[in-house]
Amino acid sequence: MDIIVNPISRLQGDIQALSSKNYTTRYLLVAALAEGTSTIYYPAHSEDSDAMRRCLRDLGATLDEDDTKIVIKGFGALPVLQPDSKQLDVGNAGAVLRFLMGIASLLPEVHFINAYPDSLGKRPHHDLIDALEQLGAEIQHQDGKLPITIKGGKLKGGAIRVSGNISSQYLSALLFLTPLLSEDSTIEVTDDLKSKVVVGQTLEVIREAGIIIEASEDLMSYRIPGNQRYAARTYRVQGDYPGSAAVLAAAAVLPSDVTLRGLTEDSKQGERAIIDVLRMMNVPLTHEDNVVRVQGNGQLSAVTFDGDAATDAVLAMVAAAVFADGTSRFYNVENLRYKECDRITDYLNELRKAGANVEERQAEIIVHGRPEGVEGGVEINAHYDHRVIMALSIVALRAKQPIRIKDAHHVAKSYPQYFDHLTALGAQVEWI
Repeated sequence: MDIIVNPISRLQGDIQALSSKNYTTRYLLVAALAEGTSTIYYPAHSEDSDAMRRCLRDLGATLDEDDTKIVIKGFGALPVLQPDSKQLDVGNAGAVLRFLMGIASLLPEVHFINAYPDSLGKRPHHDLIDALEQLGAEIQHQDGKLPITIKGGKLKGGAIRVSGNISSQYLSALLFLTPLLSEDSTIEVTDDLKSKVVVGQTLEVIREAGIIIEASEDLMSYRIPGNQRYAARTYRVQGDYPGSAAVLAAAAVLPSDVTLRGLTEDSKQGERAIIDVLRMMNVPLTHEDNVVRVQGNGQLSAVTFDGDAATDAVLAMVAAAVFADGTSRFYNVENLRYKECDRITDYLNELRKAGANVEERQAEIIVHGRPEGVEGGVEINAHYDHRVIMALSIVALRAKQPIRIKDAHHVAKSYPQYFDHLTALGAQVEWI
């Protein structure tokens, strides 16, 4: 479905931040890897987290859910593909695919289908495939892409090398897997490591589940004792900064009085940097007692920011910078090119259609701000990407004419309530 986002003059209201997608998928996985029953309070509901739920059931976990919690009886170190589940469908969820490629290597054979050939199906996984083959798995693939068949079941620990140059999710997949192997393992990250903050979230969750992992200070090397077992625990999911970044940026570009609840000040989510960036842009806001209040005046200053630590908030920051006074620069963001779409080239092409003045480099986004606004009045393509959809909607709110965003329903990948929340704050949208 497409959506038309109409220009408005003000946003106002009070909403609860959705729960973190990243923490939800990780808690679901460690709960399934535990022997016993775990409880997760306030799990996120999105296409990604639903994909993890579906696949964990297919691997033998039992999940019962109500309005506030999910109770999981795990399969421990012995996942078993269920008789009526001949293959795994991760939808369009790259992190779910990569995490489960590691766990699936414990099984004799698992086939991952290619459900989104125009999005996830285009993303490469060579580095993870190479690392799993070092452990003894045999993997059939299409030049590193889906569909992928893994033949495992006889993995051995040892010395593993994995590149972190494309995605930190490869490393996270190995960190979930290696504690279950009978031998001790070491992991050395080669090249660079993107999104180190997200690796910190993985380590946080794994350690909450009782697993011991020794990590170097720079997160480039690890020692993992073998024969460990995940413990059943009770978890509470915190508010989601990546999705909230879009709401906060929208409030920043317009006159506003918007309150967003449930965003902890000491969160390890890198996208918490949206608070600091908006402050650097001179947006009036407060952040106290897990509550962010933005009292925007529509006037923003340009900013320079290293986006690697806050990958999933960069597109929202760029959208705000479209209306800033001066030239903004977001650097160290090459990994944006390897997401659901190329979030540099594809996104900037759509921003130009709307009237933004933007430039790209291989690892940079440069925004020449237009405080007077952009023209709009066009149809733009979100490339099936939830982050692009949210970011483009921010620009549409302050355009001079309505903007139609194609396939906007894909926002449900991470934030199904996004347009409902915007509407509650005063946005005017039409689904078509």
